[in-house]
Amino acid sequence: MFLLRVALPDRPGSLGAVATAMGTVGADIQAVEIVEKYEGFAVDDFMVEVPLGTLPDALITSCTSIAGVTVLWFSHYPEGWGLQADVAVLDKMTENPQESATILTQAAPTVFRVHWAAQVDRADGRVVARTPMAPDAETLPVAALGRLDTARSIELADEWLPGWPEMLVAAAPFRDGTALLLARKGGPAFIKSELARLRHLTSLSG
Repeated sequence: MFLLRVALPDRPGSLGAVATAMGTVGADIQAVEIVEKYEGFAVDDFMVEVPLGTLPDALITSCTSIAGVTVLWFSHYPEGWGLQADVAVLDKMTENPQESATILTQAAPTVFRVHWAAQVDRADGRVVARTPMAPDAETLPVAALGRLDTARSIELADEWLPGWPEMLVAAAPFRDGTALLLARKGGPAFIKSELARLRHLTSLSG
């Protein structure tokens, strides 16, 4: 299973052309989600399954063979994660408001397509909740993370935490003095619409 973030012209037929191109290398599209729209083009996430033996390069080449199409990011995607809509997470948060921050933290990897997520105390970096791939540490370095009282993206340098590589992180505050951290290794960079979604969801919990 692979996840591709693709920029394509925002005009009729573009999405179908990309899907057809992927089909020429045997890719089976499991889900598509519009991430952001700009003037003249859109950014979409495609979750695809490819036959055993198909080279990932073939999938990228099939997309970029279409005029105006660029693959922004490409990576393996854990099977079974799926694509979870914001509304589904909000339903769970509403059903259990006392645990809403933890619910959002645990759901974040599938909602935002990140490697891990953690809920930390904004003052001292104490880890309140984490997903399985997050650092197994009692605290995360606030000095490296910087301000956690506003929604923002952060580029963490190699060894920001001993033994951990550079990371792209997005952060947004909960109302209880904690913050939600989303981390990606290798990209893609967090874009404005993702930060807006993160800000909205965290404002409704904690």
